[in-house]
Amino acid sequence: QVQLVESGGGLVQAGGSLRLSCAASGFTFSSYAMGWFRQAPGKEREFVAVVSANGGRTAFADSVKGRFTISRDNAKNTVYLQMNSLEPDDTAVYYCARSLAYSHYQTYYTYWGQGTQVTVAS
Repeated sequence: QVQLVESGGGLVQAGGSLRLSCAASGFTFSSYAMGWFRQAPGKEREFVAVVSANGGRTAFADSVKGRFTISRDNAKNTVYLQMNSLEPDDTAVYYCARSLAYSHYQTYYTYWGQGTQVTVAS
């Protein structure tokens, strides 16, 4: 069965960095676009970044553009989110997800991980 397991979250000071990982199994990883989303307390889940199946295309939410990068290693079935210059507003649970298409629309994402907490202290 499809499994997505995030790791790498934690507590970091504003201005710091974290790298999230998402280990995938149960499907042909290299055939699917993968995305990262986040949900802050009291807010709806929002798109963060997406990477195409072969890693050649990426897209980001305006709020993280220039600070976050997304990448993938298809040999390791893993997608990454490198987060730099973190701000308190980046505090959220971060989810990776598998998409039916290269898109920022949540409706295309059919499998989700359990999430990893990122807390940015001011």
